Amino acid sequence: MIGDVSDMAARLAQLLPTGWFADEAPNLAALLNGLGQGWANIYTLLQQARAQLRIATASGVFLDIAGQDYLGAALPRRPGEADAAFSTRLRAALLAPRATRAALSTALTVLTGRTPVIFEPRNPGDTGGYNLNAGYNSAGGYGSLAMPYQFLLTAYRPNALPASHAGGYGIGPGGYGVAPMAYSSAAELAGNVSDAEIYQTIAGFIPTSSIAWTRLTN
Repeated sequence: MIGDVSDMAARLAQLLPTGWFADEAPNLAALLNGLGQGWANIYTLLQQARAQLRIATASGVFLDIAGQDYLGAALPRRPGEADAAFSTRLRAALLAPRATRAALSTALTVLTGRTPVIFEPRNPGDTGGYNLNAGYNSAGGYGSLAMPYQFLLTAYRPNALPASHAGGYGIGPGGYGVAPMAYSSAAELAGNVSDAEIYQTIAGFIPTSSIAWTRLTN
């Protein structure tokens, strides 16, 4: 394989003058393998360093550094989150559209796996209107011209994790062997989405001049 000890030793052997050594030279082979090990280590280090230059191939702490460089504290790694998952979130955040209703809805759907409910009091598409081909109370709610650049947002917490709906220790209504109380390990909480992350996503995707009256629910 390119860059391993055998490859490096063979490359060094090709540089030796023809006829200086026998075809079978154990001592020479040992020396070349020793030198080849050093060059193989350098080659491996260079490959690792090269991988850290791109977010798509970076790993470990270098991926965290890239996140800090591009997004500051806006997108930290979640507890127990793997490199592949964090890299995917980071690249998606860099290229995601912002400052529109559709962008906010998409961002929250990707984050939580559940589509939020957005209601704009000044948007007839949300409020409906009189003398339209629709029944009473069939639209989202009453409109209001007194709420410019504001909207009501219902965001949902994710429910895909095993411990999402389990009660905490000493918290009812569950009990020993009775739902919604259950034992869970740290592995089940890895990558969990916190309320703070949901709020942070909302703040990062709405227009600067707007206000999102937000309700979080399960």
